[in-house]
Amino acid sequence: MLRLFRLAAPHTALSMALVLLITPLLTVYMPNADAEDSPTATTVGHSPLTWSELQARPLPPSVPRIPYGRAAQQFGELRVPSGRGPFPVVILVHGGCWLAEFDYVYMTRLSAALTAAGYATWTPEFRRIGDAGGGWPNTLLDVGAAADALRTLAPKHHLDLHRVVAIGHSSGGHLALWLAARHRLAADSALYATAPLPLAGVVGLAAITDLATYRVGPADSCNASVDQLLGGTPQTVPQRYAQASPRALLPLGVAQVLIQGGLDPIVKPESARDYVDAAQAAGDAATLALIGEDGHFDLANPEGAAWTQLQDALHRLLPEYAH
Repeated sequence: MLRLFRLAAPHTALSMALVLLITPLLTVYMPNADAEDSPTATTVGHSPLTWSELQARPLPPSVPRIPYGRAAQQFGELRVPSGRGPFPVVILVHGGCWLAEFDYVYMTRLSAALTAAGYATWTPEFRRIGDAGGGWPNTLLDVGAAADALRTLAPKHHLDLHRVVAIGHSSGGHLALWLAARHRLAADSALYATAPLPLAGVVGLAAITDLATYRVGPADSCNASVDQLLGGTPQTVPQRYAQASPRALLPLGVAQVLIQGGLDPIVKPESARDYVDAAQAAGDAATLALIGEDGHFDLANPEGAAWTQLQDALHRLLPEYAH
């Protein structure tokens, strides 16, 4: 795994040192958050979930893979609740620094939990850095194609395409936010799609929101994957950053909820606040839920404070379906 992802594996002195280093930042940052827009949830006695601990959690039963393209990675898993429908739909986009080393499977825990709660879930795989054809522009185009494939799936599976929310974790949070911005792309963009599927909202779980700033970091970190994804720097390929970064595409025109762990060393809490401030200034309805004692991987686990915040976010984005 990349260095920062390794830090989230079983505790080491270095990972604990990182927590101690970022704690002063949180002390300054958290009181500045608006109380209404940034509720802070804490769990007494809680320590951040590591990647190894998340991976050790049981997985739900697998479901058939449904292709949305010809490449080996162009498929998704569709889970549909029991009943007649039509069902609201949640698209779940996995993280992993946009790298082929990390796949969609860890997100199926959330997929199954949300389906049990009454949502149809669509969990796509897509080409990533290291896959043939991965990176610019196909990683983004694949996620867009997977979302648009819901139009084909909807009649058979009784999906309500007027109630579709995208949820993404980490780099998948970047892609989920980008899905909502596709309507803002110019027709000459390499990422342009005719009539992209509209979304009712987006939930970013430790979402990477600004590619130009996130790319700055150690060479063996998740940050360094940004230049690989886009094939260059903001200086060498500025139009790619302008077309792929949610921050550069504001306003998105849909409601956005960012859920962020206060002890996340991979996506810093202040980046979430900066994005929400920018989105609100651009006219978007954007809010931040900061969970003070959570790390990066708690947000991909259907338990605890992050899971409660995620359910609350979906109820706000799909109010007619709140239950």
